[in-house]
Amino acid sequence: MSAPDPTPATKPSHEEPIIRVRGLLNRFGAQVVHEGLDLDVRRGEIIGVVGGSGTGKSVLMRSILGLRKPDEGEIEVLGIDARSTDPELRKCIERNTGVLFQDGALFSSLTVGENVQVPLREYHRELSDSLHYELALLKVKLAGLPADSLNKLPSQLSGGMRKRAGLARALALDPPLLFLDEPTAGLDPIGAAAFDRLILTLQQALGLTVFLITHDLDTLYAICDRIAVLADRRVIACAPREEVEALDHPWVQEYFHGPRARAARDARQRE
Repeated sequence: MSAPDPTPATKPSHEEPIIRVRGLLNRFGAQVVHEGLDLDVRRGEIIGVVGGSGTGKSVLMRSILGLRKPDEGEIEVLGIDARSTDPELRKCIERNTGVLFQDGALFSSLTVGENVQVPLREYHRELSDSLHYELALLKVKLAGLPADSLNKLPSQLSGGMRKRAGLARALALDPPLLFLDEPTAGLDPIGAAAFDRLILTLQQALGLTVFLITHDLDTLYAICDRIAVLADRRVIACAPREEVEALDHPWVQEYFHGPRARAARDARQRE
């Protein structure tokens, strides 16, 4: 049996954010990464999270997922306290979130199909082996991989194909929430653009909410509804790109108005 849905008392309404962060504090020894950080993620949006090195983009994601316990603050995911240690509540969040880490995080000794089946076998033990296989095949195709990749090891795949395999595993349980950590890092421009199109297509077809950490300006221009900027230990802006670009902040001005940003804007205008 799969983990239970949130109880009626904890189910979020459509007016509530699907992720709500308030007063987040994360520190590593004397180093404070986040302090007083607030963020709302709306249901059905693709939100791009950007920031300079050391601003804690991945730390924020791990805190939301419950992989890191923050020092202070409140985090709600799907109306559930993400800091809860209650096993059923933790399972509910895990069952409803899919994660693609930057390196894919695939098990090297398992085939692609076996990797995709890991969450299926954990949460759907009642299903037969043949049905597990068919579901894994469906997810692999959904991620844009050929059927024969199912029986290959991660080492036999290109970097772009490994990311798609990781995406297939992230989608295995049909989660409403998808977390992507630098999904286009290491891909050539053509491969990165194809991955962006895939994410947008899946988001629209499946009604996903996507939390996307990126440094790729092309991705921000192509698929993100809003951009959350991490700087000065907090989210200094969370708005559509045009509003963020107008922000009078040194990092924002350098990032969104430098040569690479102008090239990305010009490329979008030519499409």
